[in-house]
Amino acid sequence: MKLITILLLCSRLLPSLAQEEGAQELNCNDETVFQAVDTALKKYNAELESGNQFVLYRVTKGTKKATGECTATLEKRRNNKFSIATQICNITPGKGPIVTNEYHCLGCMHPISVDSPELGPVLKHAVEHFNNNTKHTHLFALGEVKSADRQVVAGMNYQIIYSIVQTNCSKEDFPSLHEDCVPLPSGDDGECKGNAFVDIHKTIAGFSDSCEFYPGDDLFELLPEDCPGCPRNIPVDSPELKEALGHSIAQLNAENNHTFYFKIDTVKKATSQVVAGTKYVIEFIARETKCSKESNAELTADCETKRLGQSLNCNANVYMRPWENKVVPTVKCKVLDMTSVIRRPPGFSPFRAPRVKKPKESTTRLLNSCEYKGRLLKAGAGPAPERQAEASTVTP
Repeated sequence: MKLITILLLCSRLLPSLAQEEGAQELNCNDETVFQAVDTALKKYNAELESGNQFVLYRVTKGTKKATGECTATLEKRRNNKFSIATQICNITPGKGPIVTNEYHCLGCMHPISVDSPELGPVLKHAVEHFNNNTKHTHLFALGEVKSADRQVVAGMNYQIIYSIVQTNCSKEDFPSLHEDCVPLPSGDDGECKGNAFVDIHKTIAGFSDSCEFYPGDDLFELLPEDCPGCPRNIPVDSPELKEALGHSIAQLNAENNHTFYFKIDTVKKATSQVVAGTKYVIEFIARETKCSKESNAELTADCETKRLGQSLNCNANVYMRPWENKVVPTVKCKVLDMTSVIRRPPGFSPFRAPRVKKPKESTTRLLNSCEYKGRLLKAGAGPAPERQAEASTVTP
């Protein structure tokens, strides 16, 4: 009775395929035929309110739905391997649904469509696994799924070959991928083979991967220099830096426990990057002033630096979202020996004539390091003078 029902089901589903005008017939052993019938059977079984579930016994006939031609541009690497740079396909829709073949080995690995929705959670897990288990400075995103195989066990085994691409999101600033992370044209990439086991509860219970990594400069042809979303250098005297520098020095003064305020003495270098807002990375030297926190509510422009005061070499990351009026500054500083610092004239602004200062190795000594992590601030809001260092660390 069960066998008869399956034959009737196939005869109901498939004869209509041959009646499409101009449709191209397919061999019933075609792999794509099996996928369509498998989908139809799953839908049929899901709609059954009682009784037995059914499996495929035989495919009688099928027609092709679509054909197409593709043009690809390949990149040759120094290890004589090729990767796809671009690919354009012209698809001609057919007039009949796709159907595929019967597999004689029910527990063996069989290919599935790389566009199958069931691969989504596995691929997401694969990319997260790569990002969490490599020492690369940036996060990687999924590039292209090249092949996928599935095996029915007490759950599902998957074997997937896919590419990964470096994004503009660094691990230091972004704990995980989000919609604003975009691939870098000149970034690193790689090809991975992942093996996943999904149990009967649809939980990924096991995963392993092996990846072949390609540095971004490993191509024979240079990639385009224009890179939206990549860091770009900014002149150290650019007015664009004024607000970011203001937040940086305010954060430094708010989070350290020094008695006197510091002010920026020299801007050494700076970059900006568009990431759902603007991220500024600035290196500067800050010097201790004569203005104490006890006597002054905030740092002012007329605060002079001490001749023998402490100097800090600082790296600041300032993330700004102007449309939300939000700023997140983080500042890391290292104390410089006084012999490495040249005194600037009192009141000399870094925006008037900033200089790029390179401390000599023979006269520069790093004494200790400090890290000041900022809280989310409203743009333009000054830190409270009585705040103590809550998230600072000092390393001898």
